[in-house]
Amino acid sequence: MAERNAVDAVAIPAMLSAARRPYGEAIRSALESAGMDDMPPRGAFIVGSIDRGGTSMNELPGGMGVSKQAISQIVDTLVARGYLDRAPDTADRRRMRLSLTDRGREAAKISRRAVATVDRRLTQRVGADAVASTRQVLAALTSL
Repeated sequence: MAERNAVDAVAIPAMLSAARRPYGEAIRSALESAGMDDMPPRGAFIVGSIDRGGTSMNELPGGMGVSKQAISQIVDTLVARGYLDRAPDTADRRRMRLSLTDRGREAAKISRRAVATVDRRLTQRVGADAVASTRQVLAALTSL
């Protein structure tokens, strides 16, 4: 039997977990450098989700894979720290709409730049075609 490549020996879930690390570290570092060291864990995910089109409280847990209670706690923290505003949805008073404050918009901009930096470094290392293929594979994986 042929010896397996070291990369082939690593389970995909382990690789996915490790692959998130450079993005998370870049985002955290950039936010800290901008004086936003009070961003809670997973807070940048929520800020980024809202920045990409707005969302309600009910839509967040599915994208994060955590409970509604955990989302609610993070949102409470983001509101208290001035990243988000929360208000009843005018079309459905049972729902809460979330919007970014000026501070939240700045955090989203900083996070986007950090992600773009990691993307550029990745593209330099493996090439644009490999990055595009990776995006396709990840998109297929998320739809299983």
